[in-house]
Amino acid sequence: MPRPDGGLIRENNLQYYAGAQIIYTSVAATVYNFTFNTKLVLGSSTSWNPNDVDFALNNFRIYTSPTGIDQWTEYTTSYALTYAADGANITSIITLGLQQPVGTYVKVQLKADAVQNNYGSYEYISLNDIVNNFIVGYVGQDKLIPRVNRTDVIFHAKRGLQEFSYDTLKSIKSMELSVPHSLSLIIPQDYVNYVKLSWVDGLGVKHTIYPTQLTSSPWEAPIQDQDGNIIQDNFSDNVDGSSIINERWQKANPSNITGFWPVNTDQTPDLFMYDWWGEPSGPWAWYGQRYGGDPVNMQVNGWFNIDEKRGTFNFSSNLKGKIVLIEYISDGLAYDLDTKVPKLAEEAMYQHLLYSIMSTRRDTAAIAPQYKRQRYAALRNAKIRLSNIKLDEIVQVMRNKSKWIKH
Repeated sequence: MPRPDGGLIRENNLQYYAGAQIIYTSVAATVYNFTFNTKLVLGSSTSWNPNDVDFALNNFRIYTSPTGIDQWTEYTTSYALTYAADGANITSIITLGLQQPVGTYVKVQLKADAVQNNYGSYEYISLNDIVNNFIVGYVGQDKLIPRVNRTDVIFHAKRGLQEFSYDTLKSIKSMELSVPHSLSLIIPQDYVNYVKLSWVDGLGVKHTIYPTQLTSSPWEAPIQDQDGNIIQDNFSDNVDGSSIINERWQKANPSNITGFWPVNTDQTPDLFMYDWWGEPSGPWAWYGQRYGGDPVNMQVNGWFNIDEKRGTFNFSSNLKGKIVLIEYISDGLAYDLDTKVPKLAEEAMYQHLLYSIMSTRRDTAAIAPQYKRQRYAALRNAKIRLSNIKLDEIVQVMRNKSKWIKH
């Protein structure tokens, strides 16, 4: 919950931008309190030692200095890490094994990934804060919900976050990968559905890869004998072989499908197919080859299909070795960092919790429909706010509509 005695911003500029906090030792001490929004983490109780196998799992390092400006020396003697909670805020308490004399400056420096995870955090409110705020604001004597178990609130909050992640919240993640010779990439671990797949050229420009209906990956490819009978193993299960369909698709030349001469490269993407007449195979060698072609297939960016059983994206052969960007939807619960709600959708979460809890109770189910309407209105407002529509950007796109096309 927000601190009742002040503003919501807890970190100073040094903590937020540089991921560092410096404490001056005015009295000889061993205990220092650090108030990062990011919780300090040790890989193990002995990972303070740089030679410990878990040292790399620490998300911070400790330094001391006699001036606080330069001469920083890494502290590598034993220390312990504990925590103290102040509402939703957590103070990381470091107890050094060696007492520091008066005048010493002690600095904790977050590692780069921990600093980056903290950027933009004010845009969000944690799921834990949502639960705490809801219990304070809506649960208790003379309130809409007289009593409720915290576990019930957490359950409905998680379900709400999942549902909102699919079409309301900013739950789109992306992963950059290189297409191997197998032309298959494993689906991301927290994948729910894809948004867009693209390959990236030498200029860093994305080119959309389209899903294809030309082929499909079979769920099973059992081995057959000469009479076509499916062969079973010693446990009476079908013996699964490799897919001939997948093998043929991997060997297919996309130009035999599109009719386009494959001249595109990473540096000079063939965006306009200027050589559609078939050079250098001879003048007009390909003329008329694409007449009657299906527009769905008339593109040179390549295709992908999803092998549901094996959990892979399969790509056409012209994408071998290319850098691809996979943009996909997660449900918002896979990792601790995911369990954050944009503040623009905070009220929608409260209304969702209110309706969900009241609709599952016998004594309030009759009046639940009116709270369902409130939930719908709050969710609609959240969608509008998070749509991030900027008038200047729309105007810039529409300027292109006034161009004259000369024949």
